[in-house]
Amino acid sequence: MLSFLGNVIWFVMGGVFMALGWFLAGCLMAVSIIGLPWARSAFVIAKFALVPFGCTLIRRDMLTGRKDVGTSEWGIVGNVLWFVFAGWWLCVGHILSALACFVTIIGIPWGWQHLKLAAITLAPVGMAVVTIREAEAYYPRR
Repeated sequence: MLSFLGNVIWFVMGGVFMALGWFLAGCLMAVSIIGLPWARSAFVIAKFALVPFGCTLIRRDMLTGRKDVGTSEWGIVGNVLWFVFAGWWLCVGHILSALACFVTIIGIPWGWQHLKLAAITLAPVGMAVVTIREAEAYYPRR
């Protein structure tokens, strides 16, 4: 219930615009030949930016049980290129947004979501968005 409430407030307070921005970026990447390998990552970030409460990110090969292009050595190359050309400044933007949220006590949960988004913007290739319950099935606590 708290995740739902957090997602509703996130959605109303700007999460929908962030998700739309990532969706449009993914569409632009898909149209261009050069950006096509990163379009899927932009769509994953868009999904995560739409409903970050109650969700987390895991490697796609842990989810499917098999490697694909994004979780292989090519995924590492893709993440390095993403980091150099886009990831670091997107991460800085989310960290600054998190710091702005942390100024007030009520903004702390939204600041944590910005930090989660900052982490995915560093290296999104080969990642998937799942609920926390699904993630616990793949990464059991010890």
